[in-house]
Amino acid sequence: MNKAGFSGKPQNSSNDPGDDIPVAVRDTPVATRKIWLQPQIMLIGGVAGFVLLALISGFLFFVTAPKKTAESQPSVTTSVPTPTTESGNVNTLLGHLAYPEAPESELVTISANRGIRMRKAAAQKFEEMVAAARSAGVILVPISGFRSVKDQEPLFFGVSAQRNQTPLERAALSAPPGHSEHHTGYAVDVGDGSVPATNLQTNFDNTKAYRWLQANAARFSFEMSFPKDNAQGVSYEPWHWRFVGDRNSLEMFYKARNLKPAQISQ
Repeated sequence: MNKAGFSGKPQNSSNDPGDDIPVAVRDTPVATRKIWLQPQIMLIGGVAGFVLLALISGFLFFVTAPKKTAESQPSVTTSVPTPTTESGNVNTLLGHLAYPEAPESELVTISANRGIRMRKAAAQKFEEMVAAARSAGVILVPISGFRSVKDQEPLFFGVSAQRNQTPLERAALSAPPGHSEHHTGYAVDVGDGSVPATNLQTNFDNTKAYRWLQANAARFSFEMSFPKDNAQGVSYEPWHWRFVGDRNSLEMFYKARNLKPAQISQ
């Protein structure tokens, strides 16, 4: 019987290489299969390359990255608060505030026989105050006015040595050089001409002159600098008065003290 069967062609011949290839694949042209495979290979290769590049970059960054040392750490600045005193002024020494010297051009004599000087505005008001007190039977005598820093040195260091006082003890009675209100030309020490024994003494507050000053000095823009229990801790000085009647004097004595207005009855 003929093996070719009805078609005249062998059903299964081992010499036909296409018998082992599926029909779907066998019917697809070779060129088409190559084009279909190429993008997959490129995609796989691209992903692998990206991963490899990322690994290499990470390794290089790890090797070359600067190590954090004490020099490379950002510096931290700690601010130290500036010490202040009760008055709020940082330029203080043993409870006394720093004051500038009055310029020579601003100084005039208020007592020709003793050469006591004050600033022009303060001198004018002081002379008016003296005249008003005299008309009331009170004799106001200026004892000391402007003093330079050089003048203040023997009053502080010299007297301190004579009395065997420490700087802290002396500062309760006299300001260190550069820290006296007398430097400003606005301060004046006042005595009672009728009772000179009370000059520069605390019992000056028993005199007519002191009582008149307490009642009238503000009318002439003068005030006592160191009353009892004053905030600076300076000894009570009922004879020491200062002028605060113009802008410069007011700022010089009050600007840095953080004081509040006094409460007075209407």
